[in-house]
Amino acid sequence: MTPPFAVLRPEPGNAATVGRIEALGLCAIRLPLFEIRALGWTAPNPAAFDALLLTSANAVRFAGPGLEALRHLPVLTVGARTADISRAAGLDVMAAGKSDAASLLARDHGFTRILHLGGRERSIEAGGLIARAIAVYASETLPVTAEALATLEGSIALLHSARAATRLGDLADEQGLPRSSVALAAFSPAVAAAAGAGWAWVATAATPNDAALLDAARARLTG
Repeated sequence: MTPPFAVLRPEPGNAATVGRIEALGLCAIRLPLFEIRALGWTAPNPAAFDALLLTSANAVRFAGPGLEALRHLPVLTVGARTADISRAAGLDVMAAGKSDAASLLARDHGFTRILHLGGRERSIEAGGLIARAIAVYASETLPVTAEALATLEGSIALLHSARAATRLGDLADEQGLPRSSVALAAFSPAVAAAAGAGWAWVATAATPNDAALLDAARARLTG
């Protein structure tokens, strides 16, 4: 019998991932560790930039009216989901990276003054091709009780970010959840490393999307 999959990402992504799991006839546990909240920000003069970089669909969902002033800029995205959400919002997606921002920017798109809209906790700062980075949303921690955390025992926890991986490890240690009782499926080796050691096992997705994440976990179970 396939263990339940614990979905730790914030909404609305949490519900989307749970839907994909349940569509496969599998069991999902909802335990978001964070909540996404919009931040106040002012759109800069779009003439100062030649492209927009979006590394998360949350940047589109939570940017608010300030995004309208930047609508004419060509857009680079990380991940197919971010590209889909951006196109649905009427943005002109020129390229969508499959792994991370670094590999996307390593390709020559002809842009030299890129504006990055992302989260408050981000790894991208101004420098090189990135002319400016602005936080338009924040990922705030949600309280997790020991009882809620205990429901993860025997599950496969899905890790969509390094921050979630770190917090899961901290919560397990603080609240007495044995790491060896939980398996992990992570978006990338870096995300897996952030969780630390001692878990039942760790699988890593070939590409950072839900389908690859679930495939990696199921392959580890059958392998």
